[in-house]
Amino acid sequence: MTAARRGIPFVVSGPSGVGKSTIVRRVLDADSQVHFSVSHTTRAPRPGERDGFDYHFVTTERFFALIEENAFLEYARYQNHFYGTSRAAVDQPTEQGFDLILEVEMQGAEQLQVRLPHAVRVFIEPPSLDVLETRLRDRRTETEEVLRGRLQRAREELVYANQCHYRIVNDSVDKAVDALLKIIRDARRERG
Repeated sequence: MTAARRGIPFVVSGPSGVGKSTIVRRVLDADSQVHFSVSHTTRAPRPGERDGFDYHFVTTERFFALIEENAFLEYARYQNHFYGTSRAAVDQPTEQGFDLILEVEMQGAEQLQVRLPHAVRVFIEPPSLDVLETRLRDRRTETEEVLRGRLQRAREELVYANQCHYRIVNDSVDKAVDALLKIIRDARRERG
């Protein structure tokens, strides 16, 4: 890879529980030229998540200080927690020539559509809402109320899918990973 090539940002969004994180981790393992944009969040870590690797876990006060500093390209409130993508998390790797996956929810994806118009937008969707509900229940990380909220939000997010460059139905993780890798490699060829 030449230093002159700027990396391509790939905005990956989709409903909670659709398998975005699993797909993204496997793509990162398969392609060393793709990095992951570590977002900030005010929510507590889930089992196995690490600060600075999965997310930057910060207090609400720190999150709002970052907003005041104009540090974020996008931020949003989702299920009573805040999430945001810092400018530095995008600029540093792409300036070094690495492609970058930004895993964000719909509200953040819409903001990035304006602030990163050259980004490739990919929507990961479930085979059906019934399958999504099963996946969310199997995680056993949310209360019934939160789960219902996530399912309602998923219905709304499916409308956003039409604004994306690509849609991937995650009916098989292997197929979804292959599809995302193909999108990344095709974009590299197109953009030189």
